[in-house]
Amino acid sequence: MNDPQRVVVLAHEKFPDRAKTATGVLKYADYDVVAVLDRDNPGTSAADHRRDLPDVPVVASMADAPDADALLIGISPIGGAFDETWRDDVRTALERGCDLISGLHYFLTEDEEFVRLADEHGCDINDVRKPHDDLGVAQGKSADVDAEVVLTVGTDCSVGKMTATLELVEAARERGIDAGFIPTGQTGIMIAGWGNPVDRVVSDFTAGAVEEMILEKGDEHDVLFVEGQGSIVHPAYSAVTCGILHGSMADKLVLCHEATREAIHGYEEFALPDLSEYVSLYENLADPVHEADVVAGMLNTSHVDDDVEAAEAVDAFADELGVPAVDPVRFGSADLVDEVF
Repeated sequence: MNDPQRVVVLAHEKFPDRAKTATGVLKYADYDVVAVLDRDNPGTSAADHRRDLPDVPVVASMADAPDADALLIGISPIGGAFDETWRDDVRTALERGCDLISGLHYFLTEDEEFVRLADEHGCDINDVRKPHDDLGVAQGKSADVDAEVVLTVGTDCSVGKMTATLELVEAARERGIDAGFIPTGQTGIMIAGWGNPVDRVVSDFTAGAVEEMILEKGDEHDVLFVEGQGSIVHPAYSAVTCGILHGSMADKLVLCHEATREAIHGYEEFALPDLSEYVSLYENLADPVHEADVVAGMLNTSHVDDDVEAAEAVDAFADELGVPAVDPVRFGSADLVDEVF
């Protein structure tokens, strides 16, 4: 077995809370992450910022990073744009012979300087958010697979749907359940090494991109856990949420929320509905295509310092939804898997 690729993760000024690609890769991917780039926090460790992250050094720039095989862009701002303040780090990485791994909507393979430097130094550029060319519309066949399909849905974007999905996969496998992971976003694709970036495909093909993955894996596992995206109430991202819901034809839904969230991230003029409303919103939207019930909740309590207060928040969340709930990172999700799956 080959050693894991040595990777430097770029997360300037957003680490850890607004660098979910960086934290997801640090926590779940098979990469050997040797440094995090964050000009705001040099001299610290990733573990200093979040207790569930490994002890990886944080440095100010690529020039300060150890030798590596690749630079991974660990941030995806609203709209997926490239921040020009990152250019020096990307340039330095290429000049050192590092490959590039990016989940931006801005494709590095279309940046003339980066393409030229990659060619000069023998580097590869991997834009994981670039979908393949053969996607089409859904055929309404996801329900035909043998596996039970479980989809994480959210009250908002960036509340922990990918984390909840991966934690459920791990807990299910530990319980002896043959569980598969269906990645739908750039971070999940980096972790799993495959998948369709559904927020980048033509809108007519969104459900089809999800269906393609369900059909590919649906007869290989007993349960498929599908990574959700966005939220059905999000003013910008609701379309991709609906596409995943209908394309997956999920049997069960897990509602994810961040304990301190009261308004839509990045669109704070839009308040979140009452939590109990989401159950009927998602179930009613799913029903005409394939009946699905919200069977569990996942609460992100990362901004609640006290464990007792966090546990109380989880209990209140469960009571409001009327289903079992847990913070899978803080308290684990094994008991919930036993109860629901």
